[in-house]
Amino acid sequence: MIKDMHKKIPANSLSYILICGGIIILIVLLGIIPLYRYNVSHTRDIQKIQDQIDEQKGMRGVYQILENASKKKEEYALPNPAKGKLPRQDVDKFQDTFRFEAGKSGLMIISLMPDAKSAAGRYQHLLYNATLKGEFADFRKLLIGLGAVPYIDQIEEIDLKQYGDSMEFKMKIWIAMAN
Repeated sequence: MIKDMHKKIPANSLSYILICGGIIILIVLLGIIPLYRYNVSHTRDIQKIQDQIDEQKGMRGVYQILENASKKKEEYALPNPAKGKLPRQDVDKFQDTFRFEAGKSGLMIISLMPDAKSAAGRYQHLLYNATLKGEFADFRKLLIGLGAVPYIDQIEEIDLKQYGDSMEFKMKIWIAMAN
C-alpha cells in the first residue's frame, strides 16, 4: 500500500506537503496561540474592570450619603460679645462656664486652677491654667465657645501634645476682674 502511494504521489509533492504542513504548524504556534493568550489576558482585564464598576455601583448609596453630609458642614460664626468684667465675688462663675463649654465641646478637663500670684493681689486680671484632653476638632469648638464669654480678656498660651489616642491641651486664660 505504501508502494502504491509512492507511485501516486511524487517525492517533490511529498516534500511540498511536509513543508506546507510545517509552515501551518509554525503559524499556529507563533500566531494563533499568542493571540489566544492575548485575548485571554484582555478578557481578564475586562472582567476586573467590570467587577470594579459593579463595586462602585454598590457603593453609590454610601457616596451619596457622604456627599450630602459634606454639603451640610456646620458653619461656625465667631462670637464677638461686648467686653465685660467679672466681679471678684463671682470668680467661681468662670469655672462653671468653662466646665460647661468643655462638656459641650466633648473635652475632658484634667485641671483648671487659678494662678496663685494673680489671685492673691488686687490685679485687674485673674490668670487660670487649664489642662484638657480630647480631639483637636473639639478643642476648636471650645475656643469658639470661650469667645462668647464677655469677661475673658485673652487666651495667652496654648500648648498641644499628641498622644496615641488623643491630644492634651494646656492654656492660660486671663479673666478681666472688676474691683
